Amino acid sequence: MRNLAFLAPLAATLAIAGAAQAQPAEVSVSIGPELQQKMEDLGEREVRMEADRLAVTVRDALAQSGALEGSRVELVLVELKPNHPTFEQMASRPGLDRLRSVSIGGARIEGEVISADGQHQPVRYEWFSTTLADVHGFATWQDAERAFDRLAANLVAGRLVTR
Repeated sequence: MRNLAFLAPLAATLAIAGAAQAQPAEVSVSIGPELQQKMEDLGEREVRMEADRLAVTVRDALAQSGALEGSRVELVLVELKPNHPTFEQMASRPGLDRLRSVSIGGARIEGEVISADGQHQPVRYEWFSTTLADVHGFATWQDAERAFDRLAANLVAGRLVTR
């Protein structure tokens, strides 16, 4: 038993060394010029929160899967449509109802993956609900977040340019 006691610290050291070598992908998200023009209507705070949510969604999916290790993923949130009115929209248009005012939502994202060896690969993805019948739930950004999840799944699977 004593002869095996040294293996536990050795295994822990090897696990830490292996983890230090694996570098998860860096993910950054910026807001495209078209969307910047709509930020006043949608609410700057909410748009920035969705950009942050996109970054976290992609970063977490890539880290969990180990995909694109050592790469940089630079995304641009080009278009963002809510399913329900944002706080800013409700403040500027009192006739909107938080729950009963429903619209087709989604997001369009572009950018690139810069691999560890310096290669640049374009990234494009968009998803919008096609009819109001597709809108389920009460979250303001439900379809946009669905687009974020689907983009993350595509990146993990190696599909960088999809529609």
